[in-house]
Amino acid sequence: MSSRLTGDETALWKAAARVLDANWTGTSTAASPGLYPHQWSWDSAFISMGLARHRRDRAEAELLSLFRGQWADGMLPHIVFNTTLARHAFFPGPELWRSERQPAAPRGVHTSGLTQPPLHALTALRLHESAPDADSSRAFLARLYPMLTAQHRYLARCRDIGASGLIAICHPWESGLDNSPAWDRPLAALRLPPTAYAPAQRPHTLPTGEDYDRYVRLVALLRDAGYRPGYLRDAHPFAVEDPLVNAVYLASTHALAEIAGIVGADPVPHLECARRVHGAILDRLFDPDTGCFRPRDLRDDRLLPVVTVGAFGPLLDPELPAPIVRNLVDLLLSARFAGAAGYPVPTCDIQAPAFDRGGYWRGPTWISTNWLVWYGALGHDLPVVADLLYGATMRLVRQSGFREFFDPFDGTGRGSHDYAWSAALVLDLLGARRAPQAA
Repeated sequence: MSSRLTGDETALWKAAARVLDANWTGTSTAASPGLYPHQWSWDSAFISMGLARHRRDRAEAELLSLFRGQWADGMLPHIVFNTTLARHAFFPGPELWRSERQPAAPRGVHTSGLTQPPLHALTALRLHESAPDADSSRAFLARLYPMLTAQHRYLARCRDIGASGLIAICHPWESGLDNSPAWDRPLAALRLPPTAYAPAQRPHTLPTGEDYDRYVRLVALLRDAGYRPGYLRDAHPFAVEDPLVNAVYLASTHALAEIAGIVGADPVPHLECARRVHGAILDRLFDPDTGCFRPRDLRDDRLLPVVTVGAFGPLLDPELPAPIVRNLVDLLLSARFAGAAGYPVPTCDIQAPAFDRGGYWRGPTWISTNWLVWYGALGHDLPVVADLLYGATMRLVRQSGFREFFDPFDGTGRGSHDYAWSAALVLDLLGARRAPQAA
């Protein structure tokens, strides 16, 4: 497909739909067939939103395919492996995770042992909001609701490591922003044995060298401890409460309460959980000195220093106090983020020493994080911010195609080509413009 996409929005729609059709495997959507051939949790949540605008049957199948990898304790793994591919088609593959040895893992399905931001209840609700057949959609929600409830129950029971109401990530890959400079300090504290863990050859878009060894070391520690919640709580060296992850958790908890009402279940437990998460995000992750949100490292009980796009995640909280919303908007529009970027939003503070315009999650613009900020802006009736994000995203894909990520200054596409969530979220943005009530 040509990188530059010309023509009206109908042409853009068709181009995005072609990417999703090409990446469809028959049961789910490959994020990028050449580089990411398996099914990723974070990706599938975004992809389903776009598929709902194009092929609703595939949107539902995408989520069901992902949830076939759910563990008995409710953990939704961040990778469900396509076992028809060669075992070494992607690293780390099933041989690192060894999920088949875990009693809670599903039989006949190979998965990772980590999770990712729980966007799925919000995704399911958006599928329902755009559904042409309310009865069929309600039946699908009724089928999915127990799985979503189990996912949230696992997070509340096993990932509230700080006993605060917030969930903790135990690996940078669980953040969705894998190589963000936010994780540099806790990763630096991790002691490595003398043997390197990662293979010598890796795709160029992934973190490399000593940092990647640290990522694999964390997986080995988790695996060897049987992914036990007690080990995560008491001994695992990486435990961070992240504002973006917890804002997504909060938004999906609100969505789960709405879904409960639609399918005839009790929304009250979900609303009570949402109230607790809302309070804990403000109490534990908001830094009044800088006026924004930062991750908290639970191992030394300090906020991490680098400000990233994750600082804007709490815009997903519909009850975020107005003064804090204004602070976040000011920061977003400042020279540290959108104000100095021709193609916002960069994923790291441009003025931070760690900023790297081409580094994986260390500066480039991603359509997924643009979408999250856009959705949060809509919830707070911030049309200027929402229009900025909509326009910037459309300019990126018109100029460079559906790339994995983009240079925030000149819009150059980087990483994988024909990246599924980039195409899917463009469909969702276009669909929301055509039908504002669905947004």
